[in-house]
Amino acid sequence: MKQLVKLIEKSDRIALSTHRQADGDGLGAQIALYYALKKSGKDVRILNVDPSPIRYDFLKTNEIIQNYESPHTPLENTDLVLIFDTNDRRLLAPLYEEFEKKCHNIVFIDHHPPLNTGPKPTKHSYINTDAASTGEIVFHLINELQIELDADIARALYASIAFDTQLFRYIRGSAESHRIVVELLKYEKNPAEIHQKIFGNHTIQKVTFLSKALGRIEYFAGGKLAFLKVKDKDLLDHALDLDEARDVIDMIMNIDSLEAAILFREDGVNYYKVSLRSKGQISVLDIAESLGGGGHLHSSGAFVHASYDELKERIVNSLLKEIRKLG
Repeated sequence: MKQLVKLIEKSDRIALSTHRQADGDGLGAQIALYYALKKSGKDVRILNVDPSPIRYDFLKTNEIIQNYESPHTPLENTDLVLIFDTNDRRLLAPLYEEFEKKCHNIVFIDHHPPLNTGPKPTKHSYINTDAASTGEIVFHLINELQIELDADIARALYASIAFDTQLFRYIRGSAESHRIVVELLKYEKNPAEIHQKIFGNHTIQKVTFLSKALGRIEYFAGGKLAFLKVKDKDLLDHALDLDEARDVIDMIMNIDSLEAAILFREDGVNYYKVSLRSKGQISVLDIAESLGGGGHLHSSGAFVHASYDELKERIVNSLLKEIRKLG
């Protein structure tokens, strides 16, 4: 952390980014540090691979985040780029290649474990797998930079932590998330609004979509494994964007008999966003890495080009093998 602080302090022009199809953790973390670095007089900008989901408009994403659309969003020479909520450069393509050309130092700030197979984090990266969210890391980073919190910073950090802990359900066995939020609530006066924006923004179209999608769940191993495919057409028919399918797998995991769940989101012809979850007794990270992805031990995913039937059989059989080990 101290080395990272020194690197930030000696850098004048700084860019911030996160993985494609950004979520509340990556967005909240980068926006919080954006406001903090602005206060310290840095020349700072946020440049992301693609547009932010609509649900995060309350963080003023449209005002402060630029989307990379080469060559329409040129990147000038930059001292430092900080990339949040991933340590896998593939999740920033093609923007990452632009960073390599124009940025003196590239640093990942993350809480996911580095990949066993695949790209490794850059030299000065800061990765803390004990943190329940990237927002927690950024909270401590802002403290180390001796920058005072304010309402904008606190709101962004609260959104980050609330999102990735799923309203404090998953805190990695630590009270740290709660300790940090106590400090944030000195500035954030309406946390209920954040909860509503992130988790309670279901439209009639989304509820109609969910009623159809959840009815197609397939169960294996006596209800210990669930599988669901969400078709691209399902989202189009209900005028929903890709982000609207993100929380479906979390709903599935509320089924009490489950040990694990698989969600295929069809993003194109034979192209899928695969999401994997388990309740703690099964690791899904190795499966995700074998598909070219990554994540956490019990919450992982990958973007995969493959035949649907072959991909489904491979993942289902891998998880069934792990479930049988449980007895």
